[in-house]
Amino acid sequence: MSDHDAPQQSAPQQSDPQESDPRRSAGGGRAPSGLRASLDDSRRRRRRGLLAGVGVVVAAALVGGGFWAGTAVGGADAQAAGSGGSGERLSVRIAGSGESDLQDAVKTVAAEEGLDVTWVNFDDWTLPNSALVAGEVDANAFQHTAFLSAYNVANDTDLTPVFSTTITQWGVFSATLDSIGDIGQGARIAIPDDASNGGRALFILQAAGLIELGPDVGVYPTVDDVTGNDLGLEFVPIGATTIPTQFDDPSLDAVVVGTSYFDPSQDVDADDALYLDDSLSAESRPYVNAVVTRADDADDEAWTLLADAYADPRVADALEEESFGATQLVDVSAADLRSTLAELETAARELDS
Repeated sequence: MSDHDAPQQSAPQQSDPQESDPRRSAGGGRAPSGLRASLDDSRRRRRRGLLAGVGVVVAAALVGGGFWAGTAVGGADAQAAGSGGSGERLSVRIAGSGESDLQDAVKTVAAEEGLDVTWVNFDDWTLPNSALVAGEVDANAFQHTAFLSAYNVANDTDLTPVFSTTITQWGVFSATLDSIGDIGQGARIAIPDDASNGGRALFILQAAGLIELGPDVGVYPTVDDVTGNDLGLEFVPIGATTIPTQFDDPSLDAVVVGTSYFDPSQDVDADDALYLDDSLSAESRPYVNAVVTRADDADDEAWTLLADAYADPRVADALEEESFGATQLVDVSAADLRSTLAELETAARELDS
């Protein structure tokens, strides 16, 4: 999806990667002290919440890959009513897929712009979109365009992107093999079980030279579209967010997943990949994550403020520190996002027909 890479496609819920991994202090710029204090305070609150057994937490900022439910609220237009030019603060609820430093940074920076952001995080990728359709949140920020297109077609909805956020690099990883050439006959490879991310994984395996796909597979290939498989690879469909937890499963030879999906405690990053995709290539455009809302709310002024917050260098610093460079902020126009979405929805309908 999307960070979450799902969508954003984003990383699974984590405890305190800042303290658990010394690489956090390496490379990249440091956020100003005010934001640093805010992020540190947010981490302490998250730890207390986890220790108290809180399963679903309302986070304090940008989402790297998913969104979550809370009490029903009105749309962004309803919450912003009467604000036009008066200086009154706006507020939005945004669904995500897990607490993150990125969310914390976005919330802090947006507040400076007069926009109060409440993150509502879910651990199931089916929920952020359904919560948005139901009006429980004003937007979500966890999915890429391919995932959104599949959802819209399957559910006859008109959710639409308002601005781009991030893209996550994906790759082939193995707990036992040292190179892509070590993948042998009959190897079992885990791929995501949803159409958009599963298709992305198959394209990556083709680019790595392990399989061949038919010439007219579109953007949603399935294992039935594999026309060349000299190694007789076996594909094991698993939920994208749970693939990292299966990384050490001795029955699997390799997995295909976003680099940012691994928990820092696993000490797995892009340098450990047997093969990495080019996340900034034209072919990766369907996998750009976005803030998504209902079509009727797409022109709300809150999204301009939120987009400005995402563009702040302090948000880029937080993302770099959190993802070790595996996830990047990208700037794709709303027109291009919607054009890509329309093309993907057409492809999805043809697939279903």
